[in-house]
Amino acid sequence: MPLPAMLRVSIVLQRYILARVKRRKTSSNPLVLHGRHFGWTVFALCNYPALLTAGILQLEELQDSPIEDYPAEVFMELIDSYPGLLARLTDGEEEDIIHVGELLGDDTKTLKSAVLEWLMPRGQPPIPPLSQNIKLDHGFNHKVTGRLLCPTGLEWSNAETKQSLKSSETAVCGDQWPIFLYTGYDYDPDDPWKGLLRSEILIFGFKHVFTSPSSVDKEPKATRSGNAYMHGMKSVTKGSLAYIAMQIRFSLSSSSVFSRTDTVMDSENFYHSILDLLEDPDEIEEVADLMTWWTCRVFPNSSSLQHSISKNSALL
Repeated sequence: MPLPAMLRVSIVLQRYILARVKRRKTSSNPLVLHGRHFGWTVFALCNYPALLTAGILQLEELQDSPIEDYPAEVFMELIDSYPGLLARLTDGEEEDIIHVGELLGDDTKTLKSAVLEWLMPRGQPPIPPLSQNIKLDHGFNHKVTGRLLCPTGLEWSNAETKQSLKSSETAVCGDQWPIFLYTGYDYDPDDPWKGLLRSEILIFGFKHVFTSPSSVDKEPKATRSGNAYMHGMKSVTKGSLAYIAMQIRFSLSSSSVFSRTDTVMDSENFYHSILDLLEDPDEIEEVADLMTWWTCRVFPNSSSLQHSISKNSALL
């Protein structure tokens, strides 16, 4: 017989904390794999144990308070995304909830080295060289990564601007978007949508995470070992685009440890600011064009592309 909900939730949270401390190897568990993919593609920066706890209590009518600070639809979308998940959360083993709580996979380690290969034309290392293991010389401490991270409202070519960013005298908030988000790393203040979220480094990062690292230099195709193939992903989602932008931004920075609550990187604000734009009803046409463009680039054979794209289309 299932334990009372409040007692089960308390036990679950205790076990979740212990599991995190012991770093259990559960990466092959289907719930872990699905949970991570959900975080990558729908909503990454969330306290999922708290979300699951509040969601279960609400479903069992034990409280009427909001689910954390996140949209209630995130919990319901998670439930709907995995057949039988609701029953497993409410009546199953506590371990199931722990597994689902392991949502956000860590791509920072692999991207940290991969990004360095995308900064310059093939065969041309950045000068001075960038360390692959230590990030102290990254971010605004290096002319290449600094230029890519420089907010669009500032001029990296200005010596005072460089020094101010390097010394942290000028703090960069998450909603001050970096130039690497734009095609050709060029921002047009008269046309803010021009090239936005269509840069080469974003495409490389997306392929690296979702269709496999080996697909970066090849024709767009989801390999059998890639996350997209394993989870039946056939189109680029708003959440996945925001996630990759956040990961690339962190990889370029001098920060050594990723944290959504890091006030220096302000990653949570950055992630949400991109999602807010992509969810803005006033930007629906531009966003639709953007998402179609991305799906054409990454999943050209996807059935989600309802119509054929002309050879001279701007989407290609």
